[in-house]
Amino acid sequence: FFLKKRSKHNQRDRYRFVFELSLQVIMNLSFPSKLIFGYLLASSFITSQTDAAAPGEISRDTNKRARQLKDTKSPKGTKSPKATKSPKATESPMSDSSPYEVWAADQSNSVPGQTGKGLLGSYLWIWDSESMTDYLKSSSPEQEDTKPISCTPNDEFGPCNLLDVFPQDLTSCKKDNICDMTPLADLPGFGRLHGVLVDPSGRYVTANIFALGGGYVGVIDTKTKEAVALFRVSGVAATMPLRSVHLSTWTKDGSAILVANLHAKMIERIDVVRDEDGIITDLNFNIGAGVYMGKDFNLVEEASWFVGSNAFGNPLIGSVIGSYTDANIGDLTPSGACKESGCLTGLRMVGGSRPNNVPITPVPTANGNAYVTLGGGGLFVLKTDTSPMQIIGEYGNAVVNGAGVVGYEVGNKVFIESGVSASNAGATQSMFSLYVFDDTLFPASGGAVQQNVPAPIQAFKDPNNTNTGGNVDNISTTDMTGQLPQSSTRRDAHGLWPTIDGKYIHINDRIQNIVEVFDAKTSELVNTYDLVSADGKSGRYGPSGPCRAVSVTDDAGLVLNDPAPDLMEISPDGKYFILAFRGPAPVTVAHAAQGSCPGVGIVEITENGRSGKLVGVLRTTNTLDDVIVGTVAGGHPYSGSERSDPHYAITVPKWD
Repeated sequence: FFLKKRSKHNQRDRYRFVFELSLQVIMNLSFPSKLIFGYLLASSFITSQTDAAAPGEISRDTNKRARQLKDTKSPKGTKSPKATKSPKATESPMSDSSPYEVWAADQSNSVPGQTGKGLLGSYLWIWDSESMTDYLKSSSPEQEDTKPISCTPNDEFGPCNLLDVFPQDLTSCKKDNICDMTPLADLPGFGRLHGVLVDPSGRYVTANIFALGGGYVGVIDTKTKEAVALFRVSGVAATMPLRSVHLSTWTKDGSAILVANLHAKMIERIDVVRDEDGIITDLNFNIGAGVYMGKDFNLVEEASWFVGSNAFGNPLIGSVIGSYTDANIGDLTPSGACKESGCLTGLRMVGGSRPNNVPITPVPTANGNAYVTLGGGGLFVLKTDTSPMQIIGEYGNAVVNGAGVVGYEVGNKVFIESGVSASNAGATQSMFSLYVFDDTLFPASGGAVQQNVPAPIQAFKDPNNTNTGGNVDNISTTDMTGQLPQSSTRRDAHGLWPTIDGKYIHINDRIQNIVEVFDAKTSELVNTYDLVSADGKSGRYGPSGPCRAVSVTDDAGLVLNDPAPDLMEISPDGKYFILAFRGPAPVTVAHAAQGSCPGVGIVEITENGRSGKLVGVLRTTNTLDDVIVGTVAGGHPYSGSERSDPHYAITVPKWD
């Protein structure tokens, strides 16, 4: 078993360990026992060589999923078959030397003539690591040979148009096969690809389509680049369905997708069914598993899934199961307090308030929990493997300041950051804070919950944070310095990711173009590096980094060398952080995200994880989108033609 086990130890180390242990055992045996033990040991070595599966051997047949679906999929308009139990996702096949791909979600419109930013379509940019490495070795900033990969059978190169990945003739069905023949093309809000997030196996990503009123979340196969499923989340409001998908994350075992339905103030769940190889065979939107975080729940439109064929001619999968009557839709938390401030009943809320419970990101843990950051501050911890999901931790915004952003689990610690609000109020805010939770201190199941218990550690709070989002520890309530480099004093914590060994946490500042590095063991700030200089240490006083050479130059008033880093991940070899760099026409959080070199920043990790420096930018571009930019709060009223605006960058395996 140990010889076959997939683990962080390589095969040579495992053989050496077993061999040395066996010698110790044999020395203490009688001669006949030695012969028997030697025979069994030799047989184990032979079996381990012939039977052990290769790491990452999920499926070597590109069309396996399509054939499975054609064999098991019900006719269009009928309910998909369900499995009784879903195996966990297999481990990602990526090793230190494995090739990989870089994926980036670009929020800009892929259709001209729109009345606003991020309303229809989007682009998905994909590059392979070999071309990225060749670019980094080149002394020229030109990227003619760094071609993005296509997602559709008829296109030689990318970027991938969201409207092609999810064909516009798809139609939707609600529970009990109540189907609507209105094509996707005629439905509102199918735009603004806010991020793609990869599952534990590396085989699938969620596509989070964030336009207000849309509320779409899709699943894409990273091997074939084809759409697997598309859902529309629940619409909740008084008069019209409010919904939008900010980000959706996978549970650590890949058995579910946790969807942040931001404008509906819900965390909803899609149950994932896999075969023995980890291939997804069904996706069930479980409406009975959801948790409503607002007050006065009013369902206007039920969740739905889409039927039809993807760009490769293969059928989409999906269904809606459960009942809203089983969902957690009440106004109160388990402690008896209001989930959101202002409900008509409930105990007094302790530790501040929760004035606006729009969920930002569900941060999953190995214990089956999820830390849900909130736009107005405060936080909920959910038990995600129950139906409905249960609140097992509740915090006010004086304990966890807003606006909550993203987080990550390292060991048993969960690191959660706070930055400026995405609303207009954020234009005069400054926020860079870090909180650390011990995930083992939460109950394994529901029951009595105390407010703000267990208490998090406030690892860092910038001394110039404004007294907003529940913060009362500083001096000023506003910072009027805008967002232009060199003149702004505002801060905005945004992307967060650990080094490959888990020793350090890197958090970028979207306004100041710097990265703060924290020791994961002590939670102390140990270093700061910048994204504008060549060495990561000299700021704007030393030689410029790569952003300067590829900055947009069609508007003389735009400040150059302004990366505006957003959400990030790490390369599988641990050498680079991959960061989304925002553009001069930011679609979201424009008051803190205007940049000059839209694309994917490549940060080389240095000093054994304690530092880094920007070594390249994979530039993205979109001049098809012609929406007028207009005023950018605290920034420059850009008048040029570039509209590309990446928001999230990740890495996935490059499959055979």
